Amino acid sequence: MHSLSIAAAALLTIGGVSSTPLQNPHVYAVKDSHPVPKAYTKVGPAPATTTLNLQIGLKQANFDELERQLYDVSDPDSDNYGNHLSIDQVNKLVAPKDDTVSAVESWLASHGVAKDQLSYNAAGDWVKVSLPVDKVESLLDTKYSTYQHTDGSKLVRTSHYSLPKSLHNHVELVVPTTSFVTTKRAKSSFTPRSVQQRDVPSASMHSKIRSIPIDTATGQIASIGAVNVSGVCNATHVTPTCLRTVYQTINYKPQVPGKNKVALTDYLGESNNRTDAKLFLQKYRPDAVSEASSFQFEVIANGSDSQAFTTEYDVEGNLDVQTIIGIDYPTPLTAFTTGGLASSFKPDSETPTDQNEPYTTWLEKVLSQQDLPQTISNSYADNEQTVPPAFAERVCKGFAQLGARGITVLFGSGDSGVGGVHEDTPAQCMSNNGTNSTTFLACFPASCPYVTTVGATKNFNPEVVAVDNSIGYASGGGFSNYFARPSYQADVVDAYVQSLGSKYAGLYNTTGRGYPDVAAQGFDYAIFWEEREISVDGTSAATPTFSAVVSLLNDALLAAGKPTLGFLNPWLYKKGYKGLTDVTSGSAVGCGVAGFPAKKGWDAVTGFGTPLFTKLKALAL
Repeated sequence: MHSLSIAAAALLTIGGVSSTPLQNPHVYAVKDSHPVPKAYTKVGPAPATTTLNLQIGLKQANFDELERQLYDVSDPDSDNYGNHLSIDQVNKLVAPKDDTVSAVESWLASHGVAKDQLSYNAAGDWVKVSLPVDKVESLLDTKYSTYQHTDGSKLVRTSHYSLPKSLHNHVELVVPTTSFVTTKRAKSSFTPRSVQQRDVPSASMHSKIRSIPIDTATGQIASIGAVNVSGVCNATHVTPTCLRTVYQTINYKPQVPGKNKVALTDYLGESNNRTDAKLFLQKYRPDAVSEASSFQFEVIANGSDSQAFTTEYDVEGNLDVQTIIGIDYPTPLTAFTTGGLASSFKPDSETPTDQNEPYTTWLEKVLSQQDLPQTISNSYADNEQTVPPAFAERVCKGFAQLGARGITVLFGSGDSGVGGVHEDTPAQCMSNNGTNSTTFLACFPASCPYVTTVGATKNFNPEVVAVDNSIGYASGGGFSNYFARPSYQADVVDAYVQSLGSKYAGLYNTTGRGYPDVAAQGFDYAIFWEEREISVDGTSAATPTFSAVVSLLNDALLAAGKPTLGFLNPWLYKKGYKGLTDVTSGSAVGCGVAGFPAKKGWDAVTGFGTPLFTKLKALAL
């Protein structure tokens, strides 16, 4: 089944296509149009001084074949399971045809853009050129405007753009145009709270935690048989020792650190503070303190690796780095920090923020690298309906390329239940197509079928869906309106939808890709931020936690001479689910309703449940 199927209703009908490059170079037709998200208001024309770092996504010649091979190497029943593709094999499959490159270069030349102004990515399927906004307006037969978000930030974007009809079958998308990706706002769905303002572990609980027989040199429990979850975990103060005990990693020592690696992503201003990491590890993982100064930054497009304390940033970045090191040490960690700010862009009072798309910028960089961490944790999301379908499809294809190369890519499922991603105001649960109809809001990239999406739980014995009504937080879940249900999940998700009957009929797409796939703790994590200890909620806590467990599974596989898990979902839905603890209590509260309920088996709020490392390792090996 070709899972990357954008819902027909979401696509714009376009003019006829000629196979002859630029047969009618002056006959334009609209290529893409997308409603401006409700959080943005047009405040004026784009300043004439604006320079746009234009990226033109060329049609990938053989993506269908790449997808076929992705599923082949990811299916545990296939003879080719684990035979991941090389970077060269992937690039060859997604490279555009020669006539596509010729057509686009001819079109650009007709507008005075010389070939030596162009640059291409490693696969040749992205063309980049920096141009003044008026030149881009001429190229795309459109007008750019300055739009202001409710948080005060500004973007230069357009609601539609056109291309010559003869290019419609050669170009998949152009950015930045109609995409108002608000990735940087995802951090506001985390709720940093001083531990003094919350229920904190009592003195007796602190004594219990301190009395656990942990070897400070190795980080392992000396005698796990004498320890139970109640002696290690407090639901309002979740620590690495608790997570490692509950998910059974605490007595596993990574065998091939360096051969196995793990990564996290930061976007648009987020960084990972080494001082806070050191304070956290000194308290909760003393054997790992050295990693606070040795984890690696990879700065992409002027991303931030700042170590300055700021009240605006780094809650998310600190949560990710502290969680992963706290579980995975000594596995080497890389922080990909992506800004997307082109060197040719000059911020001013009208357009002070980055004009480029973080996902495409990050993907271009990592897809060009030969050696990548085998597990990549991403704690960011947007409401799917705010992302143009063409943009979502192209980004999702990038994740497929990583999966084909044996990289596991994970994303959080959102923090507003069936209400998607909210920022500083509650989710409005309205369609963005002009009808303002009531609807549940799917999240992207959580909805991409080529990533593993992680929901959140809280409490222990048993774990339940993470919800805190006082702050509008609930583990996200739902169904894509853009991506069809992939075959690997068809049986279990079909059964879940049937079990709902007519409940919420018309509010979600009954045939869409269902998410999340799995879950992990995502409530009241203890972290350090600005040299003080705070408590944080979010699927953005659950995602690095599950990612860390996957990374340890990859370590065990590599140590045994076996390939890494790669694109996890086909294995997960066929075998891996047997190594997860089913969560059957709670629901994806949002939009003023209870939302999708947790049930036995797969459900649209916790997926198949939370990890048990020892069982998963046995299944993987």
